[in-house]
Amino acid sequence: MLLGIPDYGTFFVAALLIVLLPGPNSMFVLSEAARNGVRRGWAAALGVFVGDAVLMGLTFLGAASLLRGNPVVFSVVKYLGAAYLAWIGLRLVRAGLAALRRPGRAEAEPAPVPTRPGGSFTTALVLSLLNPKAILFFVAFFVQFLRPDSARPLADFLVLATTMQVLSMLYLGALIVAGTALARGFRQHRRTAGGLTGAVGAVFVGFGVKLAATSL
Repeated sequence: MLLGIPDYGTFFVAALLIVLLPGPNSMFVLSEAARNGVRRGWAAALGVFVGDAVLMGLTFLGAASLLRGNPVVFSVVKYLGAAYLAWIGLRLVRAGLAALRRPGRAEAEPAPVPTRPGGSFTTALVLSLLNPKAILFFVAFFVQFLRPDSARPLADFLVLATTMQVLSMLYLGALIVAGTALARGFRQHRRTAGGLTGAVGAVFVGFGVKLAATSL
């Protein structure tokens, strides 16, 4: 036991597997880094960090009990998240198709989904907050390691939250490095970049459909 956390090793392994599991957050960070560069990739990663921190904080404050006891609230969040995923996916598909139709353009890389300053951060933040997979993890698993009878509940929470964020930072950082390498290839093969952007968009739409069917 670490502090008041029962079986921290189990939590660490499960958290690592959850972080490595492909999902919309990691896919968006990789896509931003590959299409728009390192700065936009890290802006998206920061949005994920903040979103996850908010979800963990709400879990610590008791939001998990609210969601378990009120399926209507969870359903609202679930469908909003699914719709947001589908919206991002459709915009990526449109950007990819536009690039395929203009193969001779000097710089025909797909246009970024968010076009306003801070758009990568904001999109990733909303994506993280409305991600039913993350919500289910915190409601069904994370909360089990927060013992109400612990002598130092805040310290326990900070250990668990820091573990999640460090694992997420290392993984998203690796994806950003990979995305930067992909970007160099995209500049030389614009049609391939457009096709992959459209494919990523289709995956996001699929995420939205799948998450809409998620049950608490």
